[in-house]
Amino acid sequence: MSTGPQTQPPHSGGLSVLDGVAVLVGVVVGVGIFGFPPLVAQHADSTAMYIGFWLAGGLLMLVGALCYAELGATFPDEGGEYHYLSKAWGRQLGLMFAWARGTVIQTGAIAAVAFIYGDYAQRLIPLGDYGAALHAALAVVLLTTLNILGTRESKRIQVILSSLTVLALTSVMLAGLLSSAQAEPVVAAQPTGDGISVGMLGMGMVFVLLTYGGWNEAAYLSGELRDPGRNMSRVLLLGTLVVTTLYLLANVAFLQIFGLQALSQSTAVGADLMDLVAGNWAALALSLLICFTALSTINATILTGARVYYALGRDVPQLSMLGAWNERGSTPVRALLVQGAITLLLILFGALSQSGVEAMVAYTAPVFWFFMCMTALSLLRLRKLQPNVPRPFRVPLYPLLPLIFACCCLGLFVSSTLYAGLGALLGLLVLVLGLPLLLLRRQALVAKTVES
Repeated sequence: MSTGPQTQPPHSGGLSVLDGVAVLVGVVVGVGIFGFPPLVAQHADSTAMYIGFWLAGGLLMLVGALCYAELGATFPDEGGEYHYLSKAWGRQLGLMFAWARGTVIQTGAIAAVAFIYGDYAQRLIPLGDYGAALHAALAVVLLTTLNILGTRESKRIQVILSSLTVLALTSVMLAGLLSSAQAEPVVAAQPTGDGISVGMLGMGMVFVLLTYGGWNEAAYLSGELRDPGRNMSRVLLLGTLVVTTLYLLANVAFLQIFGLQALSQSTAVGADLMDLVAGNWAALALSLLICFTALSTINATILTGARVYYALGRDVPQLSMLGAWNERGSTPVRALLVQGAITLLLILFGALSQSGVEAMVAYTAPVFWFFMCMTALSLLRLRKLQPNVPRPFRVPLYPLLPLIFACCCLGLFVSSTLYAGLGALLGLLVLVLGLPLLLLRRQALVAKTVES
């Protein structure tokens, strides 16, 4: 772990622009494109607005990645947002982020993807009315067990599963764009006269940006690039262009086959498309492929998510047991067990909701966007607190772009809090329940001072 800013991190100079673009695209493009488009369609009143959502998501992805790239190039650290928030606002906010990531953000993300997996697995092996939730829970249990057995085994599976993502997306795009098949028209619901509210627009963007999720990993690319001051912007521009193009093509294919109304009612859009275009066997084959893609995402998130508990153990000695490391398997076993238990509780909550995916998005979104906003503001604060620190990459149009990004994050926080309902309130409640950790940390600091 780095202890201060470095102009040339230990691994500097390893990645070319092409390498960086490949990594960024590989991280961003995932199973969300097979789960979130129907939810985006539910918040759009026209195809133009629907496509506009995806274009706006690509633009915001670029602006956010530029902000994260400066933070990552200036303050390289494996702690990511935890490190930036702690440096800018103090360890108290960093500690609250660690709590939120472990109990809301990361676990909610695992549960959301698990429900997408469950919707497709239910097509293959029906398990009754709660089949999607049962499949989701089973996937979490099995992959958590795999990670407990050892990091090496988990990484081997990850390599195999990751290679299927682009294959699945390419199959759907080609099938939709080249086919003349169309879904049965769906009668649109009668308008209520209220139109699309600001809150609904905000929630539409929440689902879009979840599909674009992973762009913040650009913070970790900056320390690996050759000449990051010159090449970081190229990686981000090219990577954003590639991802946005892929997502636009996929969504044009969805609209061409389904139309906006039928798309909004699909529960497994990829399988439904292949069923219309190539028949039931093609739909089943794609469902299987998407299941593997979802398992890849779940496994990667479980692998990285459990590491956050080290931050809690380091800052709150009373929770140090969470950081226990199993040398044999090279895994944080207790952290994985706690993470798995929290995720299973969230799956139970989602199973009792109308839509498990929507419930998980509602649970995570307000907390996620609050800390994303504070991270964007960290860039402004650290420029002021440490103006002389070397910055290999600087955000263009400073301070305009960081302020735009912070305002967008704040708007998404407000929209998701006001519109998402019970799930949003539950996520915020869990965040508040972490406040006693600040007292425990203060007591530990006092005890350490007395001893010294």
